[in-house]
Amino acid sequence: MRVLSIDPAIRNTGYAILDGDPRKPTVLTYDVIAIPKAIPQSAALSAIHRHLVHVIQKFQPDEVAVEGIIYVQSHKTAITMGAARAAALIAAAEHGLKVYEYSPKKVKMAVVGKGTADKAQVAFMVRALLSLAETPPADAADALAIGMAHLQASDPIRAKLLERRLV
Repeated sequence: MRVLSIDPAIRNTGYAILDGDPRKPTVLTYDVIAIPKAIPQSAALSAIHRHLVHVIQKFQPDEVAVEGIIYVQSHKTAITMGAARAAALIAAAEHGLKVYEYSPKKVKMAVVGKGTADKAQVAFMVRALLSLAETPPADAADALAIGMAHLQASDPIRAKLLERRLV
C-alpha cells in the first residue's frame, strides 16, 4: 500500500509518501510546502492544493492519511487550519482517494509510544524507525508519523495493540 500523509497548515504543510509493509515502510519522499507570510491566504490555499495534486499525480498513492482536527484556543487559528486541511482534502477527493484521519495523540502513540510526546521526540523516532540519514523538518516529520500511524492502523494485529495502549 502507498499512502500520502499530510500535516496541514496554512504556512507549512508537511507531507510524505510511504510505501509498503507497516513494520518497515519505504519512504519515497517527504517535504514541507512552505508559504511565505506575504502571500495572501487564498493564494496559499491554492498553492497547497496545486502542490499536493502534483504529488498525487507523481506518486499515485492508494490512500491519504491526514491529521485530524485538533483543539486550538484561537478561532482564527482554527479557521486557518481548517482551510489548509480543506485544500488537502479536496486534492485527495479530486483523485478519488479515501481519506483517513488520525488524532495527534494516536499518531504520537503509534510512533513514540507516548500520546503526549513533543515534536522533537516525534522527529527523533521517525528518523530512527525509518532509518533516515537526517532528522526531517518538524512538519515533514509529523507527516511521516501520520503515515506510519496509518500503516500500523491498516495492520489488524498492530491496530489492536495500539487501541489497547490508547484505552
